[in-house]
Amino acid sequence: MMQSSPLNFRRAVIWMGRLLLGGIFIYAGYSKMFLPNTNLWPYFILKFSISLNLSNFATQVEAFKMLPPWGVQFVAHTLPFTEIVLGLLVLIGWRLRLWASLLTAIMFGFFFVVLRAYLLHMNINCGCFATPEIIGLKKVLEDAAMSLLALLMTYFAFIEARQVHPWTAGETRQAQA
Repeated sequence: MMQSSPLNFRRAVIWMGRLLLGGIFIYAGYSKMFLPNTNLWPYFILKFSISLNLSNFATQVEAFKMLPPWGVQFVAHTLPFTEIVLGLLVLIGWRLRLWASLLTAIMFGFFFVVLRAYLLHMNINCGCFATPEIIGLKKVLEDAAMSLLALLMTYFAFIEARQVHPWTAGETRQAQA
């Protein structure tokens, strides 16, 4: 009987998705909260103010013109923390099907918002990371690729959860005999 390899295409996609998307989410949340604010350069202590950075992010969220004021504040104050925690959970791989599903939903939400802004010719900053990036075709394709990777990672995680792990396959056969 032929044993499956510990590393196949599905597992490789899961690992790439976990490493890439987990790392990107951690960095995105970190950059929204902690990267220095360049607006107030003479005031050293204000450069590292989390509340000031989150209010700048709220301005970027408001520029999409999709949420009421309370929704903008909610998203601006919860999304960076959510991105960091979700990125860590996906990297760790604990309950991967749950966290990968949530990450996929968030990625498709990001993709929809960026695509809408691009199609409406909004000349606004993406707000994805601390560096300003105007939404263009490159950003739309980047979000589409990350959404596709998240979807594949989630789909393959559900398939792999039903499979017998190749390292324990021999033990299972011996227990059955």
